[in-house]
Amino acid sequence: MATPTGLRERKKQQTRELIAQTARRLFLARGFDRVPVAEIARAADVSEKTVFNYFPRKEDLVYFQLESFEEQLLGAVRDRAPGESVLDAFRQFVLRQRGLLAEPDAEAAERLAALTRMITESPALLAREREIFERYADALAALLAEETGSKPDDVEPRVVANALMGVHQSLVDFSRARIVAGERGPRLQRQVRAQGKRALETLGRGLQGYGARG
Repeated sequence: MATPTGLRERKKQQTRELIAQTARRLFLARGFDRVPVAEIARAADVSEKTVFNYFPRKEDLVYFQLESFEEQLLGAVRDRAPGESVLDAFRQFVLRQRGLLAEPDAEAAERLAALTRMITESPALLAREREIFERYADALAALLAEETGSKPDDVEPRVVANALMGVHQSLVDFSRARIVAGERGPRLQRQVRAQGKRALETLGRGLQGYGARG
């Protein structure tokens, strides 16, 4: 039998997913900035306070899944094989297409296009995204500093982390620009991957071997 704690956690997860799905439906229909949290709460049949209990900021209703992305990114670097550099581990991670971009069907492509338009049309979402990317860079810099034995105020780990995360953010920006321009499907996937490989090769000429384990 399921424990009471397990049931509670499942119900909380179901509520969280219901609120997020309801919010996304409304955002896609009318735009992020035009939908108040109170309307999301009514549509999901919960209180406004409940929405904020699960999502402290309105923007988190769109970006909450990025929490797992950060964990995966740090894990890819932390768990790299002996002799593998930070750059090589990051390359394998960032060039692995995921989410709607990796799905081949036309329906997924149109969902991605709608989501892209919603984000690019909202200054609030773009600002929140920059904050999240900065947090990624801070977390990655802390990991690199720990692994390389750097001092707390050393610049090198932060420079490396910002360079790597700059590739990721630039690929996001590139893919969105291409999607808004009408690009879809495998051609878009190839373009994003090619841009990522070129950018990382450029970094590699200066960073190759950094953090390689002996």
